[in-house]
Amino acid sequence: MDILTPEQRSEVMRRIRGKDTKPEMLLRSALHRAGFRFRLHRRSLPGAPDIVFPGRRKAIFVHGCFWHSHRCKRARKPASNRDYWIPKLAENKKRDARNRRRLTALGWSSLVVWECQLRTMDRVMAKVEKFLDG
Repeated sequence: MDILTPEQRSEVMRRIRGKDTKPEMLLRSALHRAGFRFRLHRRSLPGAPDIVFPGRRKAIFVHGCFWHSHRCKRARKPASNRDYWIPKLAENKKRDARNRRRLTALGWSSLVVWECQLRTMDRVMAKVEKFLDG
């Protein structure tokens, strides 16, 4: 059961940003400390990836578990207004897949880093470094 009124919930959801999110900032900071240089939110690429390495033709998406329907405990299904949220979240997932296919068709490689994975930054960085070197 939602403890917020519909108006309060609407205000909370309205404040959520699409870029420069906390998970994205954590990964960007770790990449920068590791010596990687990158571009942000390249709008000329499908899906405007969060982190772009143009010389390597590699892109990283930092996905929030709820917004992109990850299969983890952070990605709970909404309890209220399900008629709105379930189709919206399903469409987000379809759009993500479509954008990754379009990037591949353009000769780019992409990687998705999930919000919940950032709790183990060492693992994430190992995965990212392997992706960038490959």
